[in-house]
Amino acid sequence: MTNARTNSPGGPAIRAVDPWLPGNPSTRRLHQLLSNEERAQLATISSIVRFKKGEQIYSQGERAHTIFNIVSGVVKAYTSNATDHITAFLYPQDLVGLLEEGHYANSAVAVTAVTAYALPTPALRRELSKDAELEFHVIAKLCHELRQAQRHALLLAQRHALTKLAMFLELQEHLQTTGENPVAEVYLPMDRKDIAEFVGMSLPAVSRGFRDLVARRIIRIRDRRHVKIVDRGTLEQLASRTSRYPLQQRRTKQ
Repeated sequence: MTNARTNSPGGPAIRAVDPWLPGNPSTRRLHQLLSNEERAQLATISSIVRFKKGEQIYSQGERAHTIFNIVSGVVKAYTSNATDHITAFLYPQDLVGLLEEGHYANSAVAVTAVTAYALPTPALRRELSKDAELEFHVIAKLCHELRQAQRHALLLAQRHALTKLAMFLELQEHLQTTGENPVAEVYLPMDRKDIAEFVGMSLPAVSRGFRDLVARRIIRIRDRRHVKIVDRGTLEQLASRTSRYPLQQRRTKQ
């Protein structure tokens, strides 16, 4: 990790779906929660840190002195028990560093090269205690992350490989979309092994599933990092299929 006391323009930024706005949160786009004044306020207590691809950012159980706000790059968060289990992929303007009783509740690794703001937890706590609006926006971000965790839990509960992969692609697309229209391509910076771990499938099953989605002309793969959704209706139908109410389609082996 490299550390510099310079701040990038604007200061830390937090994007999320505001859970208090009307409508279905799963269909609303991410937007910037913080005002320019709030971003500048957080910039005064933060510093820029950089991590190389594959570098450990922190480990589960370590004393949590810092929360990170991603500027560029992608991070994976995972829990370490008997085996590692990936719980989330985090993108620019996400917060990294879930705390539990003063310690990190998970581990985090840079999937790509990462630049982030490092916010010391004592200083952040002081800022939140004296600014109710800023505290409200951080709570909104945490509510958004809780909803993403619930969607991931629903994904893991599915038995059908194509349903899992369709839900995974929809989730990654949602996390990468900030405007009114979906992204042209879904960016997958993680390798297939990480995807398999995230969706709860074997690596061969993930490869077969992607090939099946391509063969059905639901997606098109430009390379291992970029996937274009070409039949959104069918993908959404697959993603909405549950183990309890399966579609009458051929089941992909896992």
